Amino acid sequence: MHEPRPGTALSEGPRRLSARTVVATLLLAGLALVPVIALAINEPFYVTLFTRIVLFALAAVGLNLILGYGALVSFGHAMYIGLGAYAVGILTHHGVSSGWVHVGAALVVGTIVAALIGVVCLRTSGMAFIMITLAFAQMFYFLSISLKQYGGDDGLTIATRSDFGIFSLESNTALYYFAFALLVACLLFFHRLVHSRFGMVLRGCRSNERRMASLGFPTLRYKLTAYVISALVCVLTGVLLANLTKFAAPSYMAWQASGDLIVMVVLGGMGTLVGPVAGAVALLIFEEVLAGWTTHWMIVLGPLIIVIVLTAKKGLYGFLVERDERRRAASGEGA
Repeated sequence: MHEPRPGTALSEGPRRLSARTVVATLLLAGLALVPVIALAINEPFYVTLFTRIVLFALAAVGLNLILGYGALVSFGHAMYIGLGAYAVGILTHHGVSSGWVHVGAALVVGTIVAALIGVVCLRTSGMAFIMITLAFAQMFYFLSISLKQYGGDDGLTIATRSDFGIFSLESNTALYYFAFALLVACLLFFHRLVHSRFGMVLRGCRSNERRMASLGFPTLRYKLTAYVISALVCVLTGVLLANLTKFAAPSYMAWQASGDLIVMVVLGGMGTLVGPVAGAVALLIFEEVLAGWTTHWMIVLGPLIIVIVLTAKKGLYGFLVERDERRRAASGEGA
């Protein structure tokens, strides 16, 4: 019987879990236990707080598909959160309480809007792409303000949460776990997506779109598909955010909200799967803690984010990914 050569899987022994795997597991496990911990310490507020965190993490994961893997800096993705929220608010205002109708209507409207805007925006790149996405977002922002029958600038109060029939979102815990399940499903889907042929082409466009086009790939079609998928994740975020707050407001579409999503992605790590989740958790917890200490919390938060980004240039989670890849490369060279 031949002995295994040095460097083969048999001679390496069991592999240690990478740091990024451990951190990702602990992060998701911690989020899964939030309602249990909140119940144990009798602080139901934490369920509401972390539902908001999970929802913005979901939106950041959606944005990361085009920002991290496609190098497309969209300053208008909060617009899609607003579309999802207003789909729930307007339908409920007219007596439609079915959650399935809310989700269906939001996805249909979101797909049409994202496809039309994407066709226009994706014919540009760089600063032009940023400015056009911002312009479209501002158009919808002021459109929502003009809808006086739906509250205008004051927003629209939503009487009841969406009714899905087979399950209810009236409980904050049920809403939290529904949002968390959607986040996990989105992470699994994106893991398959970015490692598929589609994901490879998208990353190829990030590196050299002209070369990908010369190889025969319809780059616009790939980028448009990624843009629409990214937008629809934000639409679903808006549907659940409206159920959380029982409110839909133009502020959901404001450019500052789009900026917050970009900060979450960059803070956690662009082009990493779990990075946007880590970024959303870090940013919103920092915001909550600092706001409890001082009314001038933004003055503290800004420099803190700058220090983190300068120290870990790939982001909090991206730093671990980069370190693991360096170690893997070093061990490969050593073998």
